[in-house]
Amino acid sequence: MHSISTKRLVTQACLWGDFLASEGNTLYIIKEMQTIQQQWAQCQTILADNLTASVYKMWFAPIVPMKFADGVLVLQVKSQFVAEYIEENYIQLLSAAIWRVFGQGTRLEYRVLIDATSGAGTQLPSSAQHTAAVDNQASFRQPVVNTFESQLNNLYTFDSFIAGEPNKLARTAGVAIAKQPGYTAFNPLFIYGGSGVGKTHLANAIGNQVQALHPQARVLYVSANTFKLQYQDARNANKIPDFLNFYQSVDVLIVDDIQYFAGLKGTQDTFFHIFNYLQQSRKQLILTSDRPPIELKDIEERLLTRFKWGLSAEIARPDYQLRRNILVSKMRRDGIVLSDEIVDFIAQNVRDSVRDLEGVLASLLAHSTLTDREIDMALAEQIVSHIVAIQPHQTTVGDVMKAVAEHYNIPEKALSAQNRSRDISQARHVAAYLCKELTSCSLAEIGFRMGKRTHATMLHSISLVREQMEYDPVLRQHLAQISSAIRN
Repeated sequence: MHSISTKRLVTQACLWGDFLASEGNTLYIIKEMQTIQQQWAQCQTILADNLTASVYKMWFAPIVPMKFADGVLVLQVKSQFVAEYIEENYIQLLSAAIWRVFGQGTRLEYRVLIDATSGAGTQLPSSAQHTAAVDNQASFRQPVVNTFESQLNNLYTFDSFIAGEPNKLARTAGVAIAKQPGYTAFNPLFIYGGSGVGKTHLANAIGNQVQALHPQARVLYVSANTFKLQYQDARNANKIPDFLNFYQSVDVLIVDDIQYFAGLKGTQDTFFHIFNYLQQSRKQLILTSDRPPIELKDIEERLLTRFKWGLSAEIARPDYQLRRNILVSKMRRDGIVLSDEIVDFIAQNVRDSVRDLEGVLASLLAHSTLTDREIDMALAEQIVSHIVAIQPHQTTVGDVMKAVAEHYNIPEKALSAQNRSRDISQARHVAAYLCKELTSCSLAEIGFRMGKRTHATMLHSISLVREQMEYDPVLRQHLAQISSAIRN
């Protein structure tokens, strides 16, 4: 962290009282001092990570390592007051850092500089060194915890997590992590997105998959609020070391809704130490939040920096295709049969949350079972209106397909079939064009309803109709008649 000149190294060696009888001795002592300097730089890194910038700069940056021999590390400080202040306020952290770098049992002595010109000084032992280091070793050693409950929801798996474009990145990273927790570039994995989009489901799915692939791994799911309450109980009972031991024994730590750490300094400080230990030990961290790290408020900068170390992956609001796929999957799971019209109606109106989609299906099933009533559009509209504000009626793909089929006197199903006859193909091109003109659906949605055809196929159909309209007045007349029938 800090460079040191050869002249300064020799000067420090002289201050020890060493006799530099030869060039060889000089080089040996310089090399030894460089080693001590490098080790002290590692201690400074630990201290800087655990302190505010101003505290580190005032009390620890000026310290100079003078000697390390026979298990005693000598640090030069500017005054006795500095040594006493460090002893009173930061000895546990300093001792833990020294034990971690220089070795367990290392004793600390301060060298107080009396005369900067002559280099004269006096040496003071650290009165609290041994006790502080023993107490604080819990922050850095690998504890052993035999058993504990993972707190995972076993229903949340990758099989039940419906993949789609809005969650593709987060899900792909989650699958990779489950195979090699702690050994991917995604550590931590920071999953963010609005309420109800599937963050908790995905986080649990990763944990469950880790347990399936690595039965010996200790996986723990905890909400931020639960972590906060556990920390407060441990602090009130003077059991912070036990609290740290437990969390540092985890191989995969999942913390849900990390935004609730906002403003909780003690909780953040403790989680910071846990985060550092697990990350440095190649253990996996998975965090969820309702917003990206850059938008989190009242979270310490040193934590925010660490949240960005791995991968920040958004789970966006489900698009139409994903909403429809989720509905179909849950219908199969619950044994519910709904018409395509009802599925489309729900997918088009329940837009923001997967939980809302599940709520609609649960309510439909309950009403149908308790009242012995068939699930029809009227019941669907009634249920959906209690959950979301139903948008004013808009032309749907179903409306267009029905009107086109009636106009050309063909079965509506023919428009989504693989029939390639000229008449059917022409009607299908017209339907694609009118869907694009009269509905708010994407080409992907239109293509899915028309026999799971691709975006490119729909674009080709629309282009054909537009070209033909330029020279075919009959086609223009048909389009006007169908449009009028749909609007009326």
